[in-house]
Amino acid sequence: MDQATATAPAHAALPSAWAPQIRAWLSTLEAGLLERQSAVRLALLAALGQEHVLLIGPPGSAKSELARRLHRAFDSAPYFERLLTRFSTPEELFGPLSLAALESDRYERLIEGYLPCAGLAFLDEVFKANSAILNALLTLLNEREYDHGTGRIKTPLISVVAATNELPQDDALRAFFDRFLLRIHVLPVSDALFTELLNLAAAGDRTAAPAATFTAAQRQALARAARTVELGDSALQALTALRAWCAAQGLAVSDRRWRQLAQLLRVQAACDGRVQADALDAWLVPYVLAETEPQAQAMAQWVQETLAQATAHAAPWLQRAVEAFENQLTLEEQAPSQEGDDSAGKLALARNLGGGAPGEGGMLRMQSAQLEAHLRKRFSTVHLAARQAQLNEVLGHAEADGQVLQEKLARLQEALATRLWLPPELAARWCQTVQAGVDINAGLQTRLRHTRAGFAALPVDDTQAVPTPDAITW
Repeated sequence: MDQATATAPAHAALPSAWAPQIRAWLSTLEAGLLERQSAVRLALLAALGQEHVLLIGPPGSAKSELARRLHRAFDSAPYFERLLTRFSTPEELFGPLSLAALESDRYERLIEGYLPCAGLAFLDEVFKANSAILNALLTLLNEREYDHGTGRIKTPLISVVAATNELPQDDALRAFFDRFLLRIHVLPVSDALFTELLNLAAAGDRTAAPAATFTAAQRQALARAARTVELGDSALQALTALRAWCAAQGLAVSDRRWRQLAQLLRVQAACDGRVQADALDAWLVPYVLAETEPQAQAMAQWVQETLAQATAHAAPWLQRAVEAFENQLTLEEQAPSQEGDDSAGKLALARNLGGGAPGEGGMLRMQSAQLEAHLRKRFSTVHLAARQAQLNEVLGHAEADGQVLQEKLARLQEALATRLWLPPELAARWCQTVQAGVDINAGLQTRLRHTRAGFAALPVDDTQAVPTPDAITW
């Protein structure tokens, strides 16, 4: 434990009771929503962190269902939902004009039951709204305030979940697009779970909602705890490297978005009861910084390889070494004897002896094999000992690398085991990738041992006195 962790205030971590409550709600939200672990976790995390979410995907991919479930997790949070079109009017979102106020020369709306009074809201096809609505939403989303008459009022808005079938192409919508910190691409269920999708109950495979909802007091406690969480060195290094990667990819990220991302990392750590955010908390950066699905996939791969160090590649030198020793063994196994010019003729005769009378084939094949063995090149004990020593040296390095990979896998599994927000399917994929590297290393070790046995089985001539062979290069 470093000094910053040791001296952190004791009240920084949330009560331990939070983790079971969050897990219970994650289970409820995920029930029947196949392949939606990331979307569910990000939506709930965004709401607890008072951020907004944009779900991007084709119709029928459970975007609205997720939003409707989410609002049940929050106590005293009125829910508002609206499908927007280019013909939508401000009255549909913000309420009708107050006739009584107009009689008193005030331009006010009856906002009760509409978006300005909502705690959780779902806006479907949000980018199809006209500019009058989008401009009014900008302030509401960012400042949680609504222009009401001649003044502004605070709104109880916790989070807005918006949905769209496609990303906006109009530059005029960039400011509105940027108001959603998390942008989640929701894809149709894969072929692997298609049968399970068909077998879902018509009303959805939902579980009973947990009795304990998230109260306003809990959300305030979380906000206080998150403010005390520090960005650890690994988190700072990860974000610095990520910024350089984004710049190299030509992906512009605003200062505001970087700050919001850092705050979301703090919220994650606070929910885990940690007083420092680390590099693994940045698993969600593809959903914060990427704008398109290809960008998100490329960034997710960068996170896996750079931050989680989850790669399946054994040391490249080891693959080359194994292939070099196998090729050398083949050459030495096939090397002809140097005992006379008629060796080739004898060997050809031996190979043709298999066509004799019935019952004689087995004997003739045995004679052929014996003759082939006799005509193979024989090697000195010095030569074979040198090959064994060279192989043992490489095998020792391979075993050491394998041990490093095993320890790396164990550390990753331990680090991921206590992560509340990291999707289990993502954690499993990372671990499986590292396990694949362990398996590749083990397979190469097996090939080295097989090759070592092959060198040991080469014909020996103890009378030869030859120098040690040159080392095999790769």
